[in-house]
Amino acid sequence: MEWLARLGFAAKGVVYALIGVLAVQYAFGQGGEATGTTGALETIAGGPFGQIILGLIALGLVGYSIWQFVRAGMDADNKGSDAVGLIKRMGYFCNGIIHLGLAGIAAGLAIGAMSGSSGGNSTIAEWTASLMSQPFGRWLVGIGGAIVIGVGVYRIYKGYSMEFQKKLNLSQMSDAERKWTIRLGRAGLAAQGIVFAMIGSFFVQAAVQYDPNEARGLGGALQSLAQQPYGPWLLAIVALGLVAHGVYNFILSQYRRIETT
Repeated sequence: MEWLARLGFAAKGVVYALIGVLAVQYAFGQGGEATGTTGALETIAGGPFGQIILGLIALGLVGYSIWQFVRAGMDADNKGSDAVGLIKRMGYFCNGIIHLGLAGIAAGLAIGAMSGSSGGNSTIAEWTASLMSQPFGRWLVGIGGAIVIGVGVYRIYKGYSMEFQKKLNLSQMSDAERKWTIRLGRAGLAAQGIVFAMIGSFFVQAAVQYDPNEARGLGGALQSLAQQPYGPWLLAIVALGLVAHGVYNFILSQYRRIETT
């Protein structure tokens, strides 16, 4: 279990770092693209040894998902059964579902069962339209967006407060490694928080305007940044933060405390 979870962090590191690198290139007109996780996986699929790398990423993401389910169901982190603890454990479960879906995409691309044209924002708009067509669907989209905004704000706070240090075996690092780990962790969490807050705001906007086409994912959030005043610089800053988050996940793959019971 532990080695699978660690492989999962490494897999996340590859995906986030690639998303950031592609976005930096896009920001300065050097190729690349403002894409999300699926787009990054598709980029890997088209590269050397793409199928092998995607297979390892899929395995890692499955392992990471299983660990999240263990955290949720067996309360491996001792969050308890009060309201706050149950909310956190539900978050672990949702995180597991999301990464299990990404593992399925990676596996599909690896075996050629999926094409390299995911549709990105159009797919998200289709899912949002389907949900909004259901009873109370518009409210669910809006509430879901608000929750994602809250997650984004919490990620920013987590980076600012350096709360993430508690889950690291810092005693196994040198002084220089500790300093860089903290810097990378803070930068990565800030960038991730900004992007999450933007994604959530798009879903809230879709609910308010009753227009599923307003809903966007990670790629759409990065594209929106690029379209703002000083957009290339804003995108580059956030993209470098995502690269930092990728490197931070590599560090987590070695130094994260993994509780399984």
